[in-house]
Amino acid sequence: MSNRKIRWGILGTGNIANKMADALKSLEDAELAAVGSRTNEKAEAFGEKHSIPRRHGSYQALADDPEVDIIYVCTPHTLHAENTLMCLERGKAVLCEKPFTVNASQARAAVAKARERGLFLMEAMWTRFLPAMRKCREIVRSGRVGEVRMLQADFGFRAGWDPQGRLLNPELAGGGLLDVGVYCVSLAYFLLGAPSRLESLAHIGETGVDEQNALLLGYPGGEIAILSSAVRTNTPHVAFVMGTEGMIRIPAFWCARELTVISGGQEERIEAGYPGNGFEFQAMEAIRCLREGLTESETIPLDESIAIMETMDRAREQWGLKYPGE
Repeated sequence: MSNRKIRWGILGTGNIANKMADALKSLEDAELAAVGSRTNEKAEAFGEKHSIPRRHGSYQALADDPEVDIIYVCTPHTLHAENTLMCLERGKAVLCEKPFTVNASQARAAVAKARERGLFLMEAMWTRFLPAMRKCREIVRSGRVGEVRMLQADFGFRAGWDPQGRLLNPELAGGGLLDVGVYCVSLAYFLLGAPSRLESLAHIGETGVDEQNALLLGYPGGEIAILSSAVRTNTPHVAFVMGTEGMIRIPAFWCARELTVISGGQEERIEAGYPGNGFEFQAMEAIRCLREGLTESETIPLDESIAIMETMDRAREQWGLKYPGE
């Protein structure tokens, strides 16, 4: 692409869309050009709030907008695949919110379409691009904590009781695993790679989704990842990376601003803050890839996004949890 600003469209107007809009406005190389919603009223309100000039009352109209280079898809889980495919069909690069799709079959279809069209596509697993998480992987690869043998990570919160809301409604692919457990599974892939074994269990609540769950991932070298997530239980949100010579502790790992390295009887706290909300880093990566003519990011390759969905599919299969339409 030329040296002009990369023109972004936001598909969806929920809470996470506001976070991305704020992040994009902080980047000199990005232009927040358009927004698409299911109604003109919502598009106008969002556009007014964020000073977005082009406002579309349908997702299709945004996908058709010739003044947009890349679209950030942030609709409910169940629409990710459909919306991503629509945008790719219209020749748009896509940054799609996590979970990438509802299941691996949908993920494979989206990736196949992007590759067929030669277009950029990336899962918006923003945690991977945070300075603290990049530093964590750098420390792991340096051998400072020795050989990593175990990873422990949790992400759970107690949502209010709303059976029709997206967190508890099976029609919206609700439950802990797809909403926040994906952060834990993605972290395991980020640091340990693909597992060779999976054991899991979940509490399926009265609405039919996993209110809390636990996954054990096993690896060929004997490494183990212990992961838990929930939408009806508060948990510490801490990740521990445990090696033969030390340990890394990451509080609030999914939005990490610091980490502590414990090695050789010493503790070093490393500050890794950022001025914005953290979404800017994944946007910067997408922009870099577009500038360099890349169709995917090496930080979260498309095949890995598929593999993460496959792991979560296997966990749900063990629980007997299928969403309507699957």
